[in-house]
Amino acid sequence: MVRRQSKSQPTWADVKAKLANFDHTGLVNLLRDLYAAHRDNQTFLHARFGLGEDVLKPYKHTIDRWLWPDVLRNQDTSVANAKRAIANYRKAVGEPAGLAELMVFYCEQAAGFCSDIGNEDENYFAALVSIFEQALAVANTLPPSVRDALVARLDRVHRIGQKFGYGVGDDMDFILAKYTKRRS
Repeated sequence: MVRRQSKSQPTWADVKAKLANFDHTGLVNLLRDLYAAHRDNQTFLHARFGLGEDVLKPYKHTIDRWLWPDVLRNQDTSVANAKRAIANYRKAVGEPAGLAELMVFYCEQAAGFCSDIGNEDENYFAALVSIFEQALAVANTLPPSVRDALVARLDRVHRIGQKFGYGVGDDMDFILAKYTKRRS
């Protein structure tokens, strides 16, 4: 007779309880199956274990796809999918220099797309400004040699952002002054 499951959704505690019964081989087999099941799992594990030449490459590819789509192929933008790439990296590794790099790359792609294509989506701009500030906040936690290069790239984004409407330039002025003043 099959035991009835409760009506509530399983939680991490339920999964953790089941994992307690696994031996080493069972855990390795489970991870192998998860690895084979989806590319996102592969990306996560590669990043977590520092495998491959550039663990940021798949995250950057996702950001690029969703922030600078091929308009000739009628591809859409998706701020949520681009931001999810950053969140997924944060879960996999969360290393500050890598996180800052992804955020700066996000800003470069978003500003570049808006400048080249003429995107006027207010939500897209709001996300750009939000990630711009997060990138500066994370960059300020890094050693000067790494931080200064990232801030210089963000300053280029800031200059591009001056051409956008919706207060993007003013917001970036305020944010850049706030975070660069703090270092002085």
